[in-house]
Amino acid sequence: MRREYHKWFSTRLGREMELLVFGHAGKAVLFFPTRMARFYDYENWGIVNALKTKIDNGELQLFCVDSIDQESFYNQHACPLVRIARHLQYENYLIDEVIPLIRLKNNGNYIETAGCSMGAYHAINLAMKYPWLFKKSVGISGRYDLTNAPGDFKDLLDGYHNETVYLNMPEQYIPNLNDNYLLNALRSLEVILAVGETDPFLPGNRRFSNMLWNKGISNQFHIWNSNAHRPHYWRQMVPIYL
Repeated sequence: MRREYHKWFSTRLGREMELLVFGHAGKAVLFFPTRMARFYDYENWGIVNALKTKIDNGELQLFCVDSIDQESFYNQHACPLVRIARHLQYENYLIDEVIPLIRLKNNGNYIETAGCSMGAYHAINLAMKYPWLFKKSVGISGRYDLTNAPGDFKDLLDGYHNETVYLNMPEQYIPNLNDNYLLNALRSLEVILAVGETDPFLPGNRRFSNMLWNKGISNQFHIWNSNAHRPHYWRQMVPIYL
């Protein structure tokens, strides 16, 4: 399996960023880490190895990006306004710096987003906002409104709400979408949601799937046994859905 390490100073974030690329060809997957996790965690957890056959066969090429969640949504030392602003800087890094790298390394025209847990939020939100850039988006064990507080999970913006927050919470903005260009692009996107039957995020996933259908956006919604919110299950899911 080809493995490449990349590191550069991000002008959008004002700091160095790292990522790993696995594979040499195939569908490019922009793969987001879990909550406050790192770009190497999917490799360490055996999730990359679960995709080894597809990667070695040139079916998939993974781009495992780093997270800055500890500087944005999970930064309790910053006010919510600063947290969401830092998230948008991360989004700019992805669009303006990572996507060009993917196009440089992959000669196809197929890019999908994917992620587990917090990574699922990033994957789905980015694809919902920029659907013309992607062909597919996979959210595994995800929460698609970070201001909701299901189970033991807290509202990551402490009750704060403004237009920027609204425009970055898919469960909030999807029901109100009326832009035909954006809707048509979303209707061409393959969307897959997977979550465990006892995961606190299950009700939100079900709501979000229904919201998409109500807008004519087809999607697959899969419910797994148990909580299914840990690497043991994700290793089983990724070969199926990615």
